[in-house]
Amino acid sequence: MEADYIHEALKPISWLAGRWYTVTGRGSYPNVREFGYHEELEFICLGQPMFNFLSISHHPEKGTAMHQERGFLRILPEKEKVALVVSHNIGLTTIEEGHYDSNLKEIKLASVSIARTSFSKPPHVTNLLREFVLLSPDTLQVTVFMKTDKKPLSQHLKAVYKKVE
Repeated sequence: MEADYIHEALKPISWLAGRWYTVTGRGSYPNVREFGYHEELEFICLGQPMFNFLSISHHPEKGTAMHQERGFLRILPEKEKVALVVSHNIGLTTIEEGHYDSNLKEIKLASVSIARTSFSKPPHVTNLLREFVLLSPDTLQVTVFMKTDKKPLSQHLKAVYKKVE
């Protein structure tokens, strides 16, 4: 199967396909100093009506690994619905569901299920919102909002990516 093959069901969100690398990535949260990060995102179709999803972030100066996410972005095109099922390297698993808008080229997701290992360190994430917006054919913006058992829902991450050819 060709690397650029996109399953018919994924056509409305085909703009996500491929690899993306940060131009800018900033994070913050109440009581946490603002920080920068570099991140690579990957949305690959292996012939099924879903994208395989990979996210790996690194410290901008040291180059050390910071956070990883792996999962699947599933689509229900007749209802314009999507679901992102993600396993995080911090012992967290999330299911995020939402809608896409083909005209605006955006996806908005909210967590519907969060599970964690018994020994994951606090504070514990209790809610996530994630937005993907295509700013131009080769520029993607991703914003993540997070709520924990200690802090209210707040913007946590915002990054702008360029498509890697």
